Amino acid sequence: MDRRTACLALAALALLATIPAGAQNQRIARVAWVSIDRADPESPFLLGFRSGMRGLGWIEGQNVVIDTWWADGSAERLKKLVPDIVASRPDVIVAAGGPAVRPLIDADVPLPVVFTFSADVVLGKLVHDWAQPGVNRTGISFFSLELVPKRLELMKEVLPGMKRVALVGWPPHAGELLELEAARTAAEKLGLQHRYWGANTAAELDAAFEAIAHWNADAILAFAGGITAAHPERFAAFSIRRRIPAVSAWAVFAEAGNLMTYGPLLRECYVRLAWYVDRVLKGANPSDIPVERPMRFELVINLKTAKALGLTIPRSLLLRADEVIR
Repeated sequence: MDRRTACLALAALALLATIPAGAQNQRIARVAWVSIDRADPESPFLLGFRSGMRGLGWIEGQNVVIDTWWADGSAERLKKLVPDIVASRPDVIVAAGGPAVRPLIDADVPLPVVFTFSADVVLGKLVHDWAQPGVNRTGISFFSLELVPKRLELMKEVLPGMKRVALVGWPPHAGELLELEAARTAAEKLGLQHRYWGANTAAELDAAFEAIAHWNADAILAFAGGITAAHPERFAAFSIRRRIPAVSAWAVFAEAGNLMTYGPLLRECYVRLAWYVDRVLKGANPSDIPVERPMRFELVINLKTAKALGLTIPRSLLLRADEVIR
């Protein structure tokens, strides 16, 4: 070894000595992002989660790798992906939504799972208890019965003469009966007639729309998740064609052309989801981390749709809106 090489080697050793032992051997964590949606690296939910991870010090390529698994809208494809996801040996799986978490439960995946879910997590058999999950899963539920009456009250502000409201849901949805009971109670309090239509497929939804029009409904309250999440554009097309405005929970419903939504800030929830992953990566057991509900909500009004329906949105309501789509 010549003198120059020896000096360089000594300098490298000296630099290495200044790095803490833990940092020298730091293992790169692996996170699997699983979604039933079509591949979309610009998904606001994925971007929100990545932002949350960065905020907690998890930098991709340095101390964490986030592998994305997409099912292109197919539940069957997602089911087939499960063995490959497990074989990739992630430290934690992020299940983005109920359709993503269900196959993991059915396959009895033993890895830690952090989820978002739009229904009651106990009735849906994701966990044993909200405060003490008792299984290898925890996360955030968007389920909130308290918001159901508010959605009807908002629609009543837009349609003071409203007399009939159609309730549309997805029967397999965990907590559907609780949501239906809350909607019926709220409708009766407002002096509204109400009927419920459950739909499992697009064809059943179209049949429900025809029945709703025949019943002469003044408005639609669409329960979040399931059929509503899968076909917001269908609701919008029917709504404008028949001039029957619809309200639901998630902003994507209004963004797809429906009149109004009032519900959780979903992107913010996915930012928060990173906190769960951070806890698990640092050694916490999912079974001990309580499932949370969203803390902040947003009112979104589609003014373009209001004009198409011939509706005037009260100025007081527009001023309260978090977003107005023009």
